[in-house]
Amino acid sequence: MTEVVVITGSPSANSRSAALAAHARQLFEGRGVSVEQIDVKSLPAEDLLHANFNSAEIQAAIAKVSAARLLVVATPIYKVAYSGILKAFLDLLPQDGLTGKVVVSIASGGSAAHLLALDYALRPVLASLGVQSVIGNIYAVDSQLPRSPNGGYHIDTEIQRRLDAAVDAGFEQLVRLDLALTT
Repeated sequence: MTEVVVITGSPSANSRSAALAAHARQLFEGRGVSVEQIDVKSLPAEDLLHANFNSAEIQAAIAKVSAARLLVVATPIYKVAYSGILKAFLDLLPQDGLTGKVVVSIASGGSAAHLLALDYALRPVLASLGVQSVIGNIYAVDSQLPRSPNGGYHIDTEIQRRLDAAVDAGFEQLVRLDLALTT
C-alpha cells in the first residue's frame, strides 16, 4: 500500500516548490515510508484542461491519490493562489476524493505577501474534498531557496526544520493509523 503521495503542481520542471517536495519525499523515504509521485505537469495537458476522466493517465493519478493515506501537496504561489495546473488536477478528483487523508501543504513564492495563500486558497479546496487534517503549511520565499551551483535549490535551515517537523508529524499520523488498523 502506498502510504504517501507527493503531488507537485508546478508547471516548471525545475522549481522551488518541487525542490521542497523532493526534500519532503526524501525525509519520508528515510523513515521507510512508501512514497509515490505525481508531477501534474507530466499529465496530458489536454486531458487536464478538458477534464477527461476517461484518460488512462488521469485515472492512474487519481488511483494513486486514492491509495495514499497522506499527501504532500507542493505548489508555487502566483497572485496569492496556488497554480492553475494543480487546480485543474484537484478538479478531477471525486468530491470525496480526499476523505480521511492527511495533507502536508508546501508552497513557494516571491515574497512573504503571499504567506496566507495556503490557508485562504488551498486549504478550502482540500477541505471541500474531505481532507481529515492539514498537518503542515510550509511556505518559503525565494530568498529561502537560492539556486545552488548544480542548478537546483539550496533549502534554508529554517525551512528544512519546518519540513522535518511536518514530516515527523505526518510519520506519527501514519504510525497511529497503523496501530488503529491492527487493534
